[in-house]
Amino acid sequence: MASPLVSTLSLPLILGPFDPSGASNLPIDAVICARLGLHAGSVATAIHIQDTSGTESIQRLSPELIDDQARCLLEDMAIGALKIGPQYDPETIAVLAQIVADYSALPLVLHLTAPPQVQDLDDLDPEDTLSAQLDLLVPQARMVVVDAALPEQWASQGLLSATGADDPIQALLELGADYVLCSNAALSPDLNGLSLHAQDQASRRWPWSPSLVRASDSDSLLATALTCLLARGLDPAEAAQQAITTAAAMTEHAFHPGMGQHILQHAAT
Repeated sequence: MASPLVSTLSLPLILGPFDPSGASNLPIDAVICARLGLHAGSVATAIHIQDTSGTESIQRLSPELIDDQARCLLEDMAIGALKIGPQYDPETIAVLAQIVADYSALPLVLHLTAPPQVQDLDDLDPEDTLSAQLDLLVPQARMVVVDAALPEQWASQGLLSATGADDPIQALLELGADYVLCSNAALSPDLNGLSLHAQDQASRRWPWSPSLVRASDSDSLLATALTCLLARGLDPAEAAQQAITTAAAMTEHAFHPGMGQHILQHAAT
C-alpha cells in the first residue's frame, strides 16, 4: 500500500473573522490560497452574522480558544507565513501577538482596517484596539497592508505621534514594520493606486483599478496573496509585484449570488 503523500510546501495560516457568506475574510481566503496552489490553515477569531450586503453582528471568540487552535495547527503543519486579518479587541490582539512572537521566524502579513459599525463592538474603544495593533502587531509585521487614508486619520488623532515621524507611513515603518503596502494611494492628482514602502528604499507604485469583487475588502485579497507568496519564500518586494498581478487576474472571475458583494469564483472559467 502506497504511503500518503506528504506536502513539501510551506503553507499559509490565516487568522481572522469568519464571514459565512464567503464574500470576505474566512472562508474566501482559503479559496484564494487554493487558487494559488496552496492549502490554507485557518483560525477564526470572530464569527460574523452577515450576508453579502453587510454585517449585522459580530461574535468574538475567546482568546483561549484562538490560542489553542492556532498552536494546534502551528505544531502540526508546515506553516510558512501568517496573515492576521481584521481584529476587534485588545485581548485577542495580545494573544495573537504572543503567538507571532513565539513563531517569529514566520513572516507576518498584517491587514489593518477600520472597525465595522456594529452594536457588538460598542463596549470597546476603537482607539484602544488600534493602539494594541500598533504596539503589538505592527512591530512584528513583515508586511502591513492598509488603505492609505487610515494612517492619515490615525496621525490626525495622535495615535502615531510616539514615533516622531512626520509622515504616517514612515511612522508605521518606524514602529517596526518591514514593508507597508498602501491601497488608494495618490499616484498623481487624478489617479490612485498601490504604493509599497520600506525603510531607506524608494517607494514603488502600481496602478490598481477598482473592482466589483471584494470592493470593500480588496486589501484583504492582496494580503492573502502576499501571505501565500511569502510562504513560498519570495522576497517581499517580489511578492508584492506578483500579488498585485495575481489579485488583478482573480477579480476578473466572479459571480453575484445575492443582493450585495460579488464573490470570487472557486475556479477561473
